[in-house]
Amino acid sequence: MKVLVVLGHPNPGNSFNRAIAETVCAALREMGHTALLRDLCAEGFDPTLPFGEEKKAIEELPEALQKEIADVRECDGIVIVHPNWWGTPPALLKGWIDRVFRAGFAYSFTADGVKPGFAEKIAQVFTTSNTPRDIELNVYHDPLENFWGTVVFGLTGCKSFQRRNFEPIIVSDETQRKAWLLEVEETIRRRFA
Repeated sequence: MKVLVVLGHPNPGNSFNRAIAETVCAALREMGHTALLRDLCAEGFDPTLPFGEEKKAIEELPEALQKEIADVRECDGIVIVHPNWWGTPPALLKGWIDRVFRAGFAYSFTADGVKPGFAEKIAQVFTTSNTPRDIELNVYHDPLENFWGTVVFGLTGCKSFQRRNFEPIIVSDETQRKAWLLEVEETIRRRFA
């Protein structure tokens, strides 16, 4: 399998999100899969959707954006890793979605409704937050689950979607983070077996 791993943490240095992404890539490679890591911050991805870009044919887009779209098209799975900022992904990652998961590619509008473009792909999302789980569920109603599961991968029609949030990061210790990374590895081995 070819799996695209997208790290949407706006810190090019060390972070727990980076540790998750590296764990994902290592597990995939140990299983014999190809893991393509996209560290959006380190690569300097521009999240700004210029006016009119969404109407352009893929062939008319900047070469770097065409490469991003080609990698998504060719992959069997997508793993996205990011922190929860105000109930959404950071702007860097949201801009990547805006520019790459475009109409006519990730989904299409037809007379019968929306036609998904990712029907054969596996989607896995790992998120981190500082909000305790009971507050995330009972107060905020888990907006990231809705965003990824319904809005993004529901619309694009992935054959399999799963999300795991690790929380609260701010008070976790090294033992807890190591246990979470083992869970990441186990999840990847199960989902991409």
